[in-house]
Amino acid sequence: MEENKVDMFLMANGKYFESIQIPMIRDQLLKLDDGKWTMLQSLNLKNPTTLLIVSLLAGQLGIDRFMVGDTGLGIAKLLTCGGLGIWTIVDWFLIQGITRKKNYEKLQQFAY
Repeated sequence: MEENKVDMFLMANGKYFESIQIPMIRDQLLKLDDGKWTMLQSLNLKNPTTLLIVSLLAGQLGIDRFMVGDTGLGIAKLLTCGGLGIWTIVDWFLIQGITRKKNYEKLQQFAY
């Protein structure tokens, strides 16, 4: 893939990934062919800040976990009222990292 397209993608979507992963992502994207550019742009990446806000407002219901794709944990969180509130508070600190990890996994599936 062209270098300017990869740089443009990373500038627009860098906030969806951990900063340490950006060089690895860049190298992987440079190896892709140009035909995958439109599919790359259509990836549905989750915004970590949005998930943090959802977690703060409706974390006890497990909605944040459902949005990330952890359906089983979302159901468990819903049934336990956020682990009696403890799990909810822990997720406030973890949800952004989890979101970035899931985004990276989605990109990895696309690249291979």
